Amino acid sequence: MTINPVNENTVIIYLADEVTPDVARRVASVIPQIKQSLGQNLVDIVPSYTSVLVSFDLKGMGLREALQVLQSSISNCEGETDSGSVKTIELPVYYGEEVGLDLHDICEHTGLSIEDVVQIHSTTSYQVYAIGFAPGFAYLGNTDPRLEIPRKQTPRLKVPKGSLAIADRQTAIYPKQSPGAGRLSVGRLSI
Repeated sequence: MTINPVNENTVIIYLADEVTPDVARRVASVIPQIKQSLGQNLVDIVPSYTSVLVSFDLKGMGLREALQVLQSSISNCEGETDSGSVKTIELPVYYGEEVGLDLHDICEHTGLSIEDVVQIHSTTSYQVYAIGFAPGFAYLGNTDPRLEIPRKQTPRLKVPKGSLAIADRQTAIYPKQSPGAGRLSVGRLSI
Protein backbone atom coordinates (compact mmCIF):
# COMPACT_ATOMS: atom_id res chain seq x y z
CA MET A 1 0.00 0.00 0.00
CA THR A 2 1.19 3.50 -0.82
CA ILE A 3 -0.36 6.88 -0.07
CA ASN A 4 0.54 9.76 -2.36
CA PRO A 5 -0.50 13.40 -2.00
CA VAL A 6 -2.49 14.75 -4.95
CA ASN A 7 -2.69 18.30 -3.60
CA GLU A 8 -2.76 19.98 -0.17
CA ASN A 9 -6.04 18.32 0.88
CA THR A 10 -6.27 15.17 -1.25
CA VAL A 11 -4.38 11.90 -1.27
CA ILE A 12 -4.65 8.74 -3.32
CA ILE A 13 -4.23 5.40 -1.60
CA TYR A 14 -2.97 2.61 -3.86
CA LEU A 15 -3.83 -0.79 -2.45
CA ALA A 16 -2.62 -3.00 -5.31
CA ASP A 17 -1.31 -3.00 -8.86
CA GLU A 18 -3.66 -5.58 -10.35
CA VAL A 19 -7.45 -5.49 -10.74
CA THR A 20 -8.94 -8.58 -9.12
CA PRO A 21 -12.12 -9.37 -7.19
CA ASP A 22 -10.06 -9.61 -3.97
CA VAL A 23 -8.57 -6.17 -4.53
CA ALA A 24 -12.04 -4.74 -5.23
CA ARG A 25 -13.23 -6.18 -1.91
CA ARG A 26 -10.16 -4.71 -0.22
CA VAL A 27 -10.92 -1.28 -1.67
CA ALA A 28 -14.48 -1.56 -0.35
CA SER A 29 -13.30 -2.74 3.06
CA VAL A 30 -11.04 0.28 3.73
CA ILE A 31 -13.76 2.85 3.04
CA PRO A 32 -15.51 2.52 6.44
CA GLN A 33 -12.10 2.67 8.14
CA ILE A 34 -11.21 5.86 6.26
CA LYS A 35 -14.58 7.43 7.11
CA GLN A 36 -14.18 6.57 10.77
CA SER A 37 -10.57 7.74 11.04
CA LEU A 38 -11.13 11.10 9.34
CA GLY A 39 -14.60 11.69 10.80
CA GLN A 40 -15.98 15.14 10.05
CA ASN A 41 -12.71 16.09 8.34
CA LEU A 42 -13.62 13.84 5.41
CA VAL A 43 -14.77 15.87 2.40
CA ASP A 44 -14.95 13.19 -0.30
CA ILE A 45 -13.96 9.61 -0.95
CA VAL A 46 -13.78 8.07 -4.42
CA PRO A 47 -13.04 4.35 -4.71
CA SER A 48 -11.73 2.92 -7.95
CA TYR A 49 -10.22 -0.31 -9.28
CA THR A 50 -7.16 -0.53 -7.02
CA SER A 51 -7.17 2.80 -5.21
CA VAL A 52 -9.13 5.27 -3.12
CA LEU A 53 -8.99 9.05 -3.58
CA VAL A 54 -9.56 10.88 -0.28
CA SER A 55 -10.16 14.62 0.19
CA PHE A 56 -10.18 16.14 3.66
CA ASP A 57 -10.90 19.52 5.24
CA LEU A 58 -7.69 21.50 5.75
CA LYS A 59 -9.33 23.45 8.59
CA GLY A 60 -9.52 20.23 10.60
CA MET A 61 -6.17 18.63 9.75
CA GLY A 62 -3.13 19.21 7.62
CA LEU A 63 -1.68 16.94 4.99
CA ARG A 64 0.97 15.44 7.29
CA GLU A 65 -1.63 14.57 9.96
CA ALA A 66 -4.01 13.12 7.36
CA LEU A 67 -1.22 10.93 5.96
CA GLN A 68 -0.41 9.62 9.45
CA VAL A 69 -4.05 8.96 10.34
CA LEU A 70 -4.76 7.19 7.05
CA GLN A 71 -1.56 5.12 7.19
CA SER A 72 -2.35 3.98 10.72
CA SER A 73 -6.04 3.23 10.17
CA ILE A 74 -5.53 1.33 6.92
CA SER A 75 -2.56 -0.61 8.31
CA ASN A 76 -4.78 -1.70 11.22
CA CYS A 77 -7.22 -3.36 8.81
CA GLU A 78 -4.52 -4.76 6.48
CA GLY A 79 -5.70 -7.96 4.86
CA GLU A 80 -9.30 -7.60 6.04
CA THR A 81 -12.13 -7.73 3.55
CA ASP A 82 -15.76 -7.13 4.32
CA SER A 83 -17.51 -9.95 2.50
CA GLY A 84 -20.66 -9.24 4.51
CA SER A 85 -21.32 -6.07 2.53
CA VAL A 86 -21.27 -7.86 -0.83
CA LYS A 87 -24.71 -7.78 -2.36
CA THR A 88 -25.76 -9.76 -5.42
CA ILE A 89 -28.26 -8.13 -7.75
CA GLU A 90 -29.80 -9.98 -10.67
CA LEU A 91 -30.79 -7.77 -13.57
CA PRO A 92 -33.34 -8.71 -16.21
CA VAL A 93 -31.67 -8.54 -19.61
CA TYR A 94 -33.22 -9.01 -23.02
CA TYR A 95 -30.70 -10.72 -25.27
CA GLY A 96 -31.12 -10.46 -29.03
CA GLU A 97 -29.67 -9.29 -32.32
CA GLU A 98 -32.01 -6.30 -32.51
CA VAL A 99 -30.51 -4.80 -29.32
CA GLY A 100 -27.00 -6.26 -29.53
CA LEU A 101 -25.75 -3.85 -32.16
CA ASP A 102 -22.22 -5.29 -32.18
CA LEU A 103 -23.21 -8.89 -31.53
CA HIS A 104 -22.05 -10.08 -34.95
CA ASP A 105 -18.70 -8.27 -34.49
CA ILE A 106 -18.24 -10.04 -31.16
CA CYS A 107 -19.07 -13.41 -32.73
CA GLU A 108 -16.67 -12.78 -35.61
CA HIS A 109 -13.87 -11.64 -33.29
CA THR A 110 -14.28 -14.51 -30.80
CA GLY A 111 -15.32 -17.30 -33.16
CA LEU A 112 -18.33 -18.01 -30.94
CA SER A 113 -21.96 -18.40 -31.96
CA ILE A 114 -24.62 -15.92 -30.82
CA GLU A 115 -26.00 -18.58 -28.49
CA ASP A 116 -22.55 -19.15 -26.95
CA VAL A 117 -21.96 -15.41 -26.44
CA VAL A 118 -25.35 -15.03 -24.75
CA GLN A 119 -24.81 -18.12 -22.60
CA ILE A 120 -21.33 -17.06 -21.48
CA HIS A 121 -22.32 -13.44 -20.81
CA SER A 122 -25.54 -14.27 -18.98
CA THR A 123 -24.07 -16.92 -16.67
CA THR A 124 -21.09 -14.89 -15.47
CA SER A 125 -21.28 -13.01 -12.18
CA TYR A 126 -19.83 -9.53 -12.41
CA GLN A 127 -18.46 -7.26 -9.73
CA VAL A 128 -18.62 -3.47 -9.77
CA TYR A 129 -15.03 -2.21 -9.89
CA ALA A 130 -15.64 1.49 -10.40
CA ILE A 131 -18.28 4.09 -11.15
CA GLY A 132 -17.39 6.72 -13.69
CA PHE A 133 -17.55 8.12 -17.21
CA ALA A 134 -21.17 9.15 -16.51
CA PRO A 135 -23.28 9.16 -13.33
CA GLY A 136 -24.32 5.59 -12.53
CA PHE A 137 -22.08 4.04 -15.19
CA ALA A 138 -20.63 0.94 -13.53
CA TYR A 139 -17.50 -0.76 -14.80
CA LEU A 140 -18.06 -4.48 -14.21
CA GLY A 141 -15.57 -7.29 -14.33
CA ASN A 142 -14.24 -9.63 -15.05
CA THR A 143 -15.73 -10.60 -18.38
CA ASP A 144 -15.00 -14.17 -19.44
CA PRO A 145 -11.76 -14.14 -21.50
CA ARG A 146 -13.61 -15.83 -24.37
CA LEU A 147 -15.62 -12.61 -24.81
CA GLU A 148 -12.66 -10.23 -24.69
CA ILE A 149 -12.84 -7.70 -27.50
CA PRO A 150 -11.21 -4.26 -27.91
CA ARG A 151 -13.15 -1.02 -27.69
CA LYS A 152 -14.54 0.46 -30.86
CA GLN A 153 -12.05 2.78 -32.53
CA THR A 154 -14.81 5.26 -33.30
CA PRO A 155 -17.29 5.71 -30.43
CA ARG A 156 -21.01 5.83 -31.08
CA LEU A 157 -22.57 9.20 -30.40
CA LYS A 158 -25.74 7.64 -28.97
CA VAL A 159 -25.73 4.40 -27.03
CA PRO A 160 -29.27 3.55 -25.91
CA LYS A 161 -30.10 3.56 -22.21
CA GLY A 162 -29.77 0.11 -20.64
CA SER A 163 -27.39 -1.22 -23.29
CA LEU A 164 -24.82 -3.82 -22.26
CA ALA A 165 -21.35 -3.30 -23.63
CA ILE A 166 -18.14 -5.30 -23.63
CA ALA A 167 -14.71 -3.70 -23.91
CA ASP A 168 -11.54 -5.60 -23.17
CA ARG A 169 -12.22 -7.71 -20.03
CA GLN A 170 -15.05 -5.51 -18.76
CA THR A 171 -18.75 -5.24 -19.28
CA ALA A 172 -20.91 -2.24 -18.50
CA ILE A 173 -24.50 -1.07 -18.48
CA TYR A 174 -25.25 2.37 -19.88
CA PRO A 175 -27.56 4.03 -17.31
CA LYS A 176 -28.78 6.61 -19.82
CA GLN A 177 -28.31 7.42 -23.48
CA SER A 178 -24.78 8.66 -24.00
CA PRO A 179 -21.75 8.32 -26.26
CA GLY A 180 -19.66 5.18 -25.84
CA ALA A 181 -16.87 3.07 -27.30
CA GLY A 182 -17.82 -0.29 -25.81
CA ARG A 183 -19.08 -3.03 -28.11
CA LEU A 184 -22.83 -3.12 -27.65
CA SER A 185 -22.84 -6.74 -26.85
CA VAL A 186 -25.72 -9.00 -26.47
CA GLY A 187 -28.60 -7.28 -24.84
CA ARG A 188 -30.30 -4.48 -23.03
CA LEU A 189 -31.79 -4.18 -19.59
CA SER A 190 -35.50 -4.72 -19.70
CA ILE A 191 -36.25 -2.34 -16.82
